[in-house]
Amino acid sequence: MATHFTLNTGARIPSVGLVTYKAGPGVVADALAAAVKAGYRHIDCAPLYMNEKEIGAALKNLFDGGVVKREDLFITSKICTLTDLQLDYLDLYLIHWPFQLKKGSEVSPENFVHPDIPKTWQAMEHLYDSGKARAIGVSNFSSKKLADLLAVARVPPAVDQVECHLGWQQAKLRAFCHSNGVHLSAYAPLGRMKVVANNPVVTSIAESLGRTPAQIALRWGIQQGQSVVPKSVNESRLKENIDLFGLSIPEELCAKFSEIEQVPVPLVGCGAAFSPASSWLCLQGSSPWLALVEVLLLPVAAVGCS
Repeated sequence: MATHFTLNTGARIPSVGLVTYKAGPGVVADALAAAVKAGYRHIDCAPLYMNEKEIGAALKNLFDGGVVKREDLFITSKICTLTDLQLDYLDLYLIHWPFQLKKGSEVSPENFVHPDIPKTWQAMEHLYDSGKARAIGVSNFSSKKLADLLAVARVPPAVDQVECHLGWQQAKLRAFCHSNGVHLSAYAPLGRMKVVANNPVVTSIAESLGRTPAQIALRWGIQQGQSVVPKSVNESRLKENIDLFGLSIPEELCAKFSEIEQVPVPLVGCGAAFSPASSWLCLQGSSPWLALVEVLLLPVAAVGCS
C-alpha cells in the first residue's frame, strides 16, 4: 500500500492523515500526541475548527520533546495561521470554500458576492513563491471550478480536498483530478459511519478480509489514489484508522462498491441536500452557517502568512 502520494510540486503527502475538526479544547492536544505516536504524519487544520492555538502548543511540545521533527510532518491549513500553529511554513495551504462574503459581514445569503478566484489565486501563488506554503490547493471545488482555475493558474493547484467516501464517491471529480495532475484528498472518508458500518456490501467485505468497516472504507479511498483524513480523538480508533498497510481489497471486491447508493449529504441548517464539492450552494440558512463555513476568499491584501 502506498504510504504517500506525490504531488505536482514533487512533495509527498501521506496517504492517511488526521483532520482536527471538532477536536475541542482540552482534547485536541492529547489526540494529536496520540496520533503522532501511532504513526500519523499528516495533520489537517483550519481556523474554522477553532483549535489551532492548542494545536500549535501541542506541536511545539512534540518537537521540543523529540517525539517528531517538523520536517517529518505534513501540515495542512486553510486561511493562514502560522502564528497560532507556531510554524514557519505550511506543507499545504488551501482555499477552503469557493465563495466570498462582503468584508466584515456575517455568513448569510444576502452577503454572498461573486469571488475573484483568479486574483485570490495570484496571492496564493505569491505565498508559494515565498516558501511559506510548500504547496497550494483548494477545497470543495467542483470539476468546473477547478477547470476554470487551471486555465488561469501560473502555479496549478496541487490538491483539491473534498468530501469523498463510499456513499459519495466523486467518480467524475476524481477522474478530472487524475487527468489534470491534481491530487484528490478526501475529508469525511468514513461518511456517516453508521450508514457505512451497516451497509451490507461493506460489512460483507470487511468480514471476508478480517477487517473493520472503517478500515475497508479508508482502504477503498487509498486504492482510488486519494489520501484520506479521517476524524477521531479516540486513541483506539486512531490506531484502527491507520492500521491499513497490510490490507489490500481485491479488484473483484472493489467492484462491489459501485452497488452502494450515492447520496449527497445535507448541511445542518439548510433546507436542501448539498454536496460540498458541487458547483452550487444551499442558501437556505443564516446563523447555522457560522458553525460550518468560514470566509473563504479574503480580499487579496488579507491573504497572507504571518
